[in-house]
Amino acid sequence: MPDYQQSIRNELHKIEQEEQVRILFACESGSRAWGFPSKDSDYDVRFLYIRQPSWYLSIFEKRDVIERPISNMLDVNGWDLKKALQLFRKSNPPLLEWLHSPIQYEEKYSVAEQLRQLAVHAFSPKSCLYHYLNMAKGNYRDYLMGDQVRIKKYFYVLRPILACCWIEKFDSMPPVEFERLVEVFVSDSSELKAVIESLLARKKAGDELDFEPKLEPIHAFLEERIHYFEAITGTIAQKSVHVDEQLDQLFREALQEVWAIEQNR
Repeated sequence: MPDYQQSIRNELHKIEQEEQVRILFACESGSRAWGFPSKDSDYDVRFLYIRQPSWYLSIFEKRDVIERPISNMLDVNGWDLKKALQLFRKSNPPLLEWLHSPIQYEEKYSVAEQLRQLAVHAFSPKSCLYHYLNMAKGNYRDYLMGDQVRIKKYFYVLRPILACCWIEKFDSMPPVEFERLVEVFVSDSSELKAVIESLLARKKAGDELDFEPKLEPIHAFLEERIHYFEAITGTIAQKSVHVDEQLDQLFREALQEVWAIEQNR
């Protein structure tokens, strides 16, 4: 097992002990999961956790996230299961991405797999399109305006725009991996594909990708796709989501499953 994986699992175990929670699922998010990390990229660890049943029996609102300061390249944050389920019913794209991350560190209970099964019913193409389009527009505006641009930020606009392409074509949650999206939507023989692959190789090799002249093939593609999705997103009907009863039941069963196992240890 690579040292970083053991360090991550040690940190997750430490959180369980300090917070008196049980971690249901933990995965990698961000550039490492997407497939374009730099050599010095942090490990963006995201997890779902559950507390003792008595913690939820309160009239007071309580903190429903656990966050740890970034240390030794580990950026570790988690959501309480109740918070996660509330966001799941709104088709929250980051949560849906976590559930399908290609890099997973923990999955000790049935909750994550149950959510994957329900995801097809909770998925809202309009909500997810807005999420990815706004991400693309924000990163484009912040980093890619002008003749000299933050060249590594192309990936943080390309990926959400290609995710929009996937949602429009397949009416489903896009894959997490950037290269799968490129494979589907960028022609092998195109200049665009060659420029993307060259830039990706540089980033993975650890090249310093700071301010450089803009890359016209990528720029032209992004501008056209952003304008296109701005024009059509408002015309997409909002999908009704009917999973409330299933999520309530899932929450109750998770409390029983996790703490019954703990009592029997």
